[in-house]
Amino acid sequence: MTEIFRRNAWIVGLVALLAVLLVITKLIQPSFGASGLESIARAALPFAFATAGMAVVVIVGGIDLSVASMMAVCAVTAAVLMEKVAGVPAILMVLALGSLMGLINGALIVLTRVPDIVVTLAMLFVWEGAALLILETPGGSTTSWLQQGIRGSLVPGVPNALAIMAICIATVWLPIRRSKLGISIYATGSDERAAFRSGVAVGRVKIAAYGICGLFCALGGLSLAALTGIGEPVPGPYLLASVAAVVLGGVVLGGGRGTLLGPIIAVFILRIVRTILTLLAVDPNVTTIIEGTIMVGVVMLGTVVTLRGARR
Repeated sequence: MTEIFRRNAWIVGLVALLAVLLVITKLIQPSFGASGLESIARAALPFAFATAGMAVVVIVGGIDLSVASMMAVCAVTAAVLMEKVAGVPAILMVLALGSLMGLINGALIVLTRVPDIVVTLAMLFVWEGAALLILETPGGSTTSWLQQGIRGSLVPGVPNALAIMAICIATVWLPIRRSKLGISIYATGSDERAAFRSGVAVGRVKIAAYGICGLFCALGGLSLAALTGIGEPVPGPYLLASVAAVVLGGVVLGGGRGTLLGPIIAVFILRIVRTILTLLAVDPNVTTIIEGTIMVGVVMLGTVVTLRGARR
């Protein structure tokens, strides 16, 4: 038991911090309850999917600056398709599109050997332009059952948005994590050269990791379309937030270490911080500054920790 606790000390600490923030929220607003938790879960849904995708590429030793743009492409594609195609086929096509975009990112990084930060920065603009080509302005519509599906609670105390988040992430990641691909992702992120010498197809593993990131971005785009009922071609503030949540969640920026659970908990921590600032009637502009400062601080701290680890 002690060994399990030691291995998961960071996760336990995040859960404790989350509990403290929830208590603070309750003290500030005594009426905060199930409806408040549901609202936070809905708001956290796209952030959680973006963070899950970012976590996978960080674990493999990379980074993807185009996650928000890929989500925008998937959101507008879903909104356009669902006006003409039934909901489920449209969802499957969007998931395939997101995976394809991620695979393209990964293939460009592997084949050109250009640093991932440069490739994905360029692809950020490519995917952003693609989203604007699909829809120049917010529009389209999503099926009503998709919009209603993320609202309410089928199980008392468990918001549908939280259940969807957990099921989707677990369905995608758990089989991969326990497979040869999952082991290879961690091995590549830990030491790419050693992984290659051990017989790991490093290039294919990296491409697959970016494909998984694209799949999570597709889920994020679908959740965005479901939340708003339309497609929004302008990328949301998911890039820095996802990186901050990944680092706060215990994933090492150098790769090879971390899980997806910590970053998801970190997403809720960051969303509740925003809720607390809102309840305290902090000016929205000041709230944005505080959030940005927290995110930058977390990322800088993660970078320092990574550099110190590399020197050792």
